[in-house]
Amino acid sequence: MIPVRVALDLDGALESFGDSGDALADALDTLGIDLVRLRTSGVAGPGERVAPGRTLWGPWWRRSWGRSLDVLLGGVDVVHVTGLAVPPTRDARLLVSLDDLRPLRSGPRSASRVAPLRRAVQRGAVIAVSSHVAAREVREALTLGRDQVRVAAPAVVAAAAPTRPVDLVVNVTGVVETFRTMVPTLSSLATRRGGRLVAIVSAAAAGHLRGVPGVVIEPRPAARRVLAGARLALHLSDGARFPSFAIAALGAGVPTVARATAVNRELLEGAARLVDDDVAVVTALDEMWDEGPARSLARAAGRTRAADFTPDAAARGYASLYREMVGG
Repeated sequence: MIPVRVALDLDGALESFGDSGDALADALDTLGIDLVRLRTSGVAGPGERVAPGRTLWGPWWRRSWGRSLDVLLGGVDVVHVTGLAVPPTRDARLLVSLDDLRPLRSGPRSASRVAPLRRAVQRGAVIAVSSHVAAREVREALTLGRDQVRVAAPAVVAAAAPTRPVDLVVNVTGVVETFRTMVPTLSSLATRRGGRLVAIVSAAAAGHLRGVPGVVIEPRPAARRVLAGARLALHLSDGARFPSFAIAALGAGVPTVARATAVNRELLEGAARLVDDDVAVVTALDEMWDEGPARSLARAAGRTRAADFTPDAAARGYASLYREMVGG
């Protein structure tokens, strides 16, 4: 087995449910990866190291310019970054995990993200994404070859089974206006069943939804706590990020409904109930609210699918990719 020393950046969330970097690092340790736990922007905790020279070079690294990070670290085989930093490397291979594809799509942020990524790949970097659907989008956006973009699913840390399952919990990612139009119907369904409509949203989305009646707004860091009260989960997304909330809900035994987007078909089909329109969303939620065969099957299938995305499973995928990069 090829010995590999990896510097893992813990400052970029590898999925949108929460920062899974620590869980991935712990799992990599058990696989014999010689790990340097790195902070390219945040405060270093016990056993972690601040990226040398980040005060000076940090802004440059976001543009894929500046001093080679592996030279500053002194002897690593792979630098694995997960946030906005895309530092040059001299001898080590660079692996860039892309968690959010929205900056690659048309918009004001596109150029500032696309150019550094292209620059890094031209120097030999490999990009890792969470699905084959995402891989196709990244290859098209950056004009890359198949071997330059690899699929490695992030870790999703398990959420506890609900202790008071009465609420309809909705994860809203990038489709705030769609959710706003659905609030009256979803709120009515939850209230009629004795629960609440609870939405997990970003800080920006919370501002757009403030004052909308019938919905309780919760920030993303509260997701695990909110799942403790979930009767059902609804995942509403634009497909730009890995559906980590949906997988966490499935792993906690919460039946989950999602729109039948390409990424959801790849990662959730057979576990979550995938539907084609908003009317079907409400029908599916109503059918699975009460105890019965549909709910029981959904809970069993969800736990099985979530097992594919545990920290141990993610670590095996990344460890294999590290060794392939070094061996190749």
